[in-house]
Amino acid sequence: MKVPKTLQVSCVQLHWAKSLERNLERTRQHIRLAAEEGSRVVLFPEVSLTGYYFPDVVKLAPGAVKDALAQTCRAAKEAGVWVIVGTLKKTSDRFLNLAHVISPSGAIVHEYAKLHLAGRDERKYCRGGNKLSLFEIDGILCTLAICRDGRHPEVYRLPAMLGARVLFHPSCSSDEVEAVVWKRVSGRAQLPAGPTTRIFHCVANTFGQSPDGKQTSSGQSFIRNPEGLPLAEAGFYQEEMITAVLDLDLADRRYALDSLSNPPFLRPHWQRMLKAVRARTGQKLK
Repeated sequence: MKVPKTLQVSCVQLHWAKSLERNLERTRQHIRLAAEEGSRVVLFPEVSLTGYYFPDVVKLAPGAVKDALAQTCRAAKEAGVWVIVGTLKKTSDRFLNLAHVISPSGAIVHEYAKLHLAGRDERKYCRGGNKLSLFEIDGILCTLAICRDGRHPEVYRLPAMLGARVLFHPSCSSDEVEAVVWKRVSGRAQLPAGPTTRIFHCVANTFGQSPDGKQTSSGQSFIRNPEGLPLAEAGFYQEEMITAVLDLDLADRRYALDSLSNPPFLRPHWQRMLKAVRARTGQKLK
């Protein structure tokens, strides 16, 4: 397969506290719209199908979640695009916060579980994963981080050392209103990965208030180039889709690769870590 020089990506900003049925409907609509606009990849927010409002999510029947994911796979196949969606999956030991990478053939080819849990409800109901993400889209190596994971640079810098040129970052930055407003002002909802790695950074975040009105989400989905400069940005308060074309030659990973050389005493330790990361990338999540 000849690796393309560019990759058109769409990031969809959705409400974080709606029903499974509504989330599935909006997901299918945006997959079709992104395909019509020529995008090859459509990224949705953290747990985009199930939603992140735990009082409702924990009551969902696992079979209903599985069926919604299957319908999303069919929508990806019908549109002929790559789709990245999220669910909370019930296991014998709490929930996993998962991102599913779906190929244009409709198959789930990669899954990643959030490592760094955030918020009282998530820490109560979920457990973290135990691998980093590395997968291919049309021959382009990519990686994933989910929301809070982005505050831990090793999550995406190690995959960048192994060749990842695009970070896909589904997020749900829900919090009390005061905290979210502060995040907007300070720009801390998501920090660009490019300035520490020189890879592309694609964020699909959520917006909207919880049913009880006590929490909201910061919006501001973005696509940034390897220097951290914006190619597309979303607003604070509304559902929308942003799209950008990534010039993959710009993602040279230079800053991440420099760390492999200096300081010299760390070189063997980096190599051991990279070997461990690669060994786990295909590990099944249970």
